[in-house]
Amino acid sequence: MEQNKPQTEQELTQQAAVRRQKLADLCEAGHNPFEITKYAQDAYSADLKNEFADLPAEAETRKIVSLAGRMMSKRIMGKASFAHLRDQKGDIQIFVKRDLLGDEAYAAFKKLDIGDIIGVKGEVFRTKMGEISVRISELTLLSKSLLPLPEKFHGLTDREARYRQRYVDLIMNPEVKDTFVKRSLILKEIRAYLDEKGFLEVDTPILTPFEIGASARPFYTHHNTLNMDMVLRIETELYLKRLIVGGMDRVYEVGRIFRNEGMDPKHNPEFTTIELYQAFTDFHGMMDLVEEMYKRLALKVCGSLEITYQGKQIDMGHWERLTMVEAVKKYSGVDFNDWKTDEDAIAAAKEHHVELPEVPTKGAILAEFFDAFVEDKLIQPTFIYDYPVEISPLAKRKPTDPAFTERFEYFIDCTEYGNAFSELNDPIDQKARFERQVAERKAIEPDCKAQVDYDYVSALEYGLPPTGGLGFGVDRLVMLLTDSASIRDVLLFPTMKPIEQ
Repeated sequence: MEQNKPQTEQELTQQAAVRRQKLADLCEAGHNPFEITKYAQDAYSADLKNEFADLPAEAETRKIVSLAGRMMSKRIMGKASFAHLRDQKGDIQIFVKRDLLGDEAYAAFKKLDIGDIIGVKGEVFRTKMGEISVRISELTLLSKSLLPLPEKFHGLTDREARYRQRYVDLIMNPEVKDTFVKRSLILKEIRAYLDEKGFLEVDTPILTPFEIGASARPFYTHHNTLNMDMVLRIETELYLKRLIVGGMDRVYEVGRIFRNEGMDPKHNPEFTTIELYQAFTDFHGMMDLVEEMYKRLALKVCGSLEITYQGKQIDMGHWERLTMVEAVKKYSGVDFNDWKTDEDAIAAAKEHHVELPEVPTKGAILAEFFDAFVEDKLIQPTFIYDYPVEISPLAKRKPTDPAFTERFEYFIDCTEYGNAFSELNDPIDQKARFERQVAERKAIEPDCKAQVDYDYVSALEYGLPPTGGLGFGVDRLVMLLTDSASIRDVLLFPTMKPIEQ
């Protein structure tokens, strides 16, 4: 790829060429910084500022510390200079005095560049201007920065460059790191919550033997030793439910998922989900779990049940619950119960300018009405449940109305955040649904390689207990709790098209 070609000397900027010459001079003098393997670091910027928050101006501490990080600024002032060092926890000023450091070391310091990684040792004090600083007695160049940092690397105009060069983004925009610290906290809290509930975290295969009949398009690869095509997983569901069959009653997986589909602010070809399954409960149990877990996350990460997302106030403390039929009637005025046949539903769709699905049944058309009239109204947290069986191949039918399933999705700010079922555990019904799903896919796409997962059907034949299952996107949840507009803002390295030069 063009952006991975090595730079020639002619392509380097003048600044970069100067830096390479400085490196060559260092190596010739026997001071190659890249030969240094470690540095004894015993303190961090933010900790020192907190420890000495009450220290008066011009006061000494007699505390000697060793810090390491990137030099972000430098002011040369004759025999004494100032610089700022950025470490894992923030920035701190260092005071470099020739008389204390020595002539040779001070001269070497003056040749350092912004972006160089250094180790320093010295005494903590507060300057006359009131800034906590470290008076340096030793300074070591630990790594030479061969490319100059950009003067500006923020805002919408630089966003593509920031995604492509996240390493520079993190250097220049420290607040970006906060998003990913929160992402880690969110995952930690989810795991803690599920572990407290008795769930066991497991891992299931990413490479699967064939494409199932679901509508999501997979990525294919080839296994050389087995001489077979394999598929990157589009879900973790079928393996996890095999474990429920095997007697592992509460399991979950934080899983990387791959779908060969479109990209937009809410979709990336690879993303992270959490799927969990609990034996001897149903989709109502999953609703309660979602509500409790999201309230806990909001309080832990945002400090309140009232959060702000893209200028909208979201009340995580209140969750509405509506059936799909109720929601469509509420927002479109159309009552599913008035449709006696598929033809009635088709006529209603045409009357209301609703797009017809590929297989235009009453249930599938109800789902289209939901997409057209309801989803963009669901700003506050809302559970939509009782989904048509046509669009829910893995959910258990409602005993009181077999046209619908015990399934829900939940929505916040007009976006679907998760999907849950009372899991289908009838192997005969499951096999028929799988076969119908694959047949419908092949009717639309004759060349597709979808197959029925008959091994999963065999697993059900051994007996799957009544089970509640839930899957939700981690990336969208992180977007919500960090007030991020795009999925790319919460992925360290989002998928990007190569730059053609």
